[in-house]
Amino acid sequence: MGFFNKIVDNMVSEKVPRKRRKRLIVFVALITLLSMTTATVAWFTVNTFAGVDNLDIKISMSAQLKVGMENYGTDLTKYTKVITNEMVDSYLQKQGKRLEDIMLDPVTTTNGIRFTNQRGTEKEPNDRSYLEFECYFIATEDMWVHLTTESTEQGEDDGTKVTTTSTGAKADVVNCARVDFSTDRNGTAIYEPNRVTPVNGQTTFDLPTGTMQYSNNTRLFHLEQLTPTKVTIRIWVDGEDPQCDDDVQDAQLGVQLGFVGCDENNVPIS
Repeated sequence: MGFFNKIVDNMVSEKVPRKRRKRLIVFVALITLLSMTTATVAWFTVNTFAGVDNLDIKISMSAQLKVGMENYGTDLTKYTKVITNEMVDSYLQKQGKRLEDIMLDPVTTTNGIRFTNQRGTEKEPNDRSYLEFECYFIATEDMWVHLTTESTEQGEDDGTKVTTTSTGAKADVVNCARVDFSTDRNGTAIYEPNRVTPVNGQTTFDLPTGTMQYSNNTRLFHLEQLTPTKVTIRIWVDGEDPQCDDDVQDAQLGVQLGFVGCDENNVPIS
């Protein structure tokens, strides 16, 4: 307790009798210890090896919008309307990584670019803790790209949603997930599904329930006609989220992202 005595001694008035002051110092020290303990409740237990498992990804494009894992210039025939797990895995294999090896151990970030673990150690992308990959968006006309909960094609259920097949307490994993999108021109936007109170100083957005409403808040980045734009996508579970505890270890996480292009008035382009 000597360490805490030194910290809190100055907080206790010299006018308080010495015997009572010692009791106050111990009381303040206990409160300090309690706050240090409760501040780490949200994280997985340190040194566990089981992160969030079985990550499933599906990315779909609406009309006038395509995507590729490489920059193919203006050759639209080489771009596709979807990105699948297999495409992401092929991208990772060029780095000597595999999608199945990324366990999504908890990390946190303030800006969606630099990530640290519970100890404050900076983590590298695709090293168990979080998924990061690059792709190139291209459009047939100028547009703002938004996430959408609506289907990108009629008859398809491919709108944005974060889901799990896990049950019980593990199902809380959907509330811990984050996805961000970074471009050189427009910076980084962080999508927080089931958003309540952002953590660690993050600026995040959620999508409306029910009918999709497009606004400046749902904008991700701008595309110029037939100009490929590199977008870095990152997926992680945030250790600072109150529901990111041991209960969601080994949970299954499905991330489905639907993109739509809108004009400057946020009206979808068909």
